[in-house]
Amino acid sequence: MLELFDILLLLLLGLTSAVFGSIVGLGGGIIIVPALVLLGPQLIGAEISHASAVGISLTVLVVTALSSTLAYAKSKRVDFRSGWLFFITSGPAAMGGSLLTSQLKNGAFQLYFGIFILLMAALLVAQDYMRPIRKQWPIIRTYTDAAGAVHTYSYSVLPALFIGLCVGLVSGLFGIGGGSLFVPVMVLLFRYPPHVAVATSMFVIFLSSILGSGVHAWLGETDPILVLALLPGAWIGGRIGARIAGKMTGRGLMWVMRAAFVLLGIELVVEGIALS
Repeated sequence: MLELFDILLLLLLGLTSAVFGSIVGLGGGIIIVPALVLLGPQLIGAEISHASAVGISLTVLVVTALSSTLAYAKSKRVDFRSGWLFFITSGPAAMGGSLLTSQLKNGAFQLYFGIFILLMAALLVAQDYMRPIRKQWPIIRTYTDAAGAVHTYSYSVLPALFIGLCVGLVSGLFGIGGGSLFVPVMVLLFRYPPHVAVATSMFVIFLSSILGSGVHAWLGETDPILVLALLPGAWIGGRIGARIAGKMTGRGLMWVMRAAFVLLGIELVVEGIALS
């Protein structure tokens, strides 16, 4: 049975992870997964396996992403049309990734997770030196921001399906939602405005997390009590994060992601090496 301090700790964890995850389009799993693995002995008196941490994260991610999506939808930042296209492959791939999670040993999980996060940080840093591809894809969309500026971006079905497949696999495997891949690829390859990329990413994360968390629940890799303790903070944090993101510039969003990825990636790699 969780004590009052543990409940408050989980509420704070759910709130913090959701605020950050909603701002950058990740969903919060990048904080929840390592935190649960670290705090397991404090919360339940035993270690929480990485598979269970991922299962809990994906379940909470459903609520965080839904909360954020509803907030972003009010400001008309979600491109539902392309979001459903990405989901066609990201949903089934998230289920496949969830099945693979338990196959990784604990130290290996942290190590691969950390390396992945550092690679994403490098991609985001390189983004400043890379110009979005100027190719005009077949499907053309426009977005008018709060200042009245019109942004034009485009995408194609087959590349979008392939990206959805890769992101879904990563999402199910690590429980992070996949925004770390979605956002930079959408900005660089398809020229999405950052705010639209983040908002649309959260919508796809919401859909994919339903399937991924369902697989973990079926395998018994989740904890209903921990999930319930995390959910209130996740719901509130998702809406707060979406509001904060709306007040930030696209460049500001990218710098928040870079700094967080570098710090967390280094921590996970060190932890993974120590446990191997």
